[in-house]
Amino acid sequence: MNKLSTFLLALLGLGTGSACSQSSFTDADVKSFADIINTGVQLVDVRTASEYAENHLEGALNIDAQQSTFLEQAKGQLDAARPVAVYCRSGRRSAAAAKQLAAEGFQVTNLKGGILAWQEAKQPVTTAATEVDVFTTKGGHSVRFYALMHACVRIVYDGKEIQIDPVRQLGDRTVDYAAVPKADYIFVTHEHRDHLDPAAIELLTGAQTRLVTNARCAEQLGRGDVMANGDRLQLADDITVEALPAYNITEGRTQFHPKGRDNGYLVTLDGLRIYIAGDTEDIPEMADIHDIDIAFLPCNQPYTMTTDQLVRAARLIRPRVLFPYHYGQTDVSALPAQLKADGVDVRIRHYE
Repeated sequence: MNKLSTFLLALLGLGTGSACSQSSFTDADVKSFADIINTGVQLVDVRTASEYAENHLEGALNIDAQQSTFLEQAKGQLDAARPVAVYCRSGRRSAAAAKQLAAEGFQVTNLKGGILAWQEAKQPVTTAATEVDVFTTKGGHSVRFYALMHACVRIVYDGKEIQIDPVRQLGDRTVDYAAVPKADYIFVTHEHRDHLDPAAIELLTGAQTRLVTNARCAEQLGRGDVMANGDRLQLADDITVEALPAYNITEGRTQFHPKGRDNGYLVTLDGLRIYIAGDTEDIPEMADIHDIDIAFLPCNQPYTMTTDQLVRAARLIRPRVLFPYHYGQTDVSALPAQLKADGVDVRIRHYE
């Protein structure tokens, strides 16, 4: 490391790795670590699941460094092309984890002093087990995606709250919508109970909330801005939405989501293009969907796509980042490897 690099690291309060591996990863103090995780790095809590449940940094994935499958899980869930930030209780386990990840080619930063130092510095922690992914718009605004469950996505952009298909409970999983801010925009794709929950919509509705949906849902709810496939709305100077087709094409499945009834949505936030597919298969219209930054594609046969169909859809759309969602018990773990050569960053979150 040259003198200039050493000087710059010193200004940032960064170290240059552990005593046993001086260049494998970077140590950062609390202030520098806070700056780093606000740039959209992959944040990983390497403590046990019980420690994670007690409290953790918002948006952190939990991959236990003490498990024998730690590296296998990390390589399956993390993108080696993107920086990683790790922490544990005191910084010791995360330093060991950082060394392992660095040896696999990851660019890794470790939090010195761990979550204990973080809390001592009065930095925020949370008990919510919601994964958060952060992106930046063309104008420099942050967009946070909260993986709630199944098809339920919370998006926070420039102080605005956006909710996709909010549902309070599915099986033993629940979302407490009373604990989040009122929505500025709610998008509902179609009428099935795992997408349309009138009580959740009521909890999220404030004086300024705008509800966007299809005709069938608006009829059931008694309100809403109705969009048909092909319609486009300018919701604000920097927010637009287009309604796209979402339907089944496989013989024996077309009754689940008939053509022309339901919506997918292309939401654009300050130039960031987000495709929320809704319940659909790999329909021909996907060939006309281009320049997508982030895509949410469903994967639970027989109601939506098989994994093979999802791969075909991803190769048609070619999003920069892909979140498989609505996947139930379908095994989607092989998708990142299947689409790696296509340049698609597949991120598996808890959208069962």
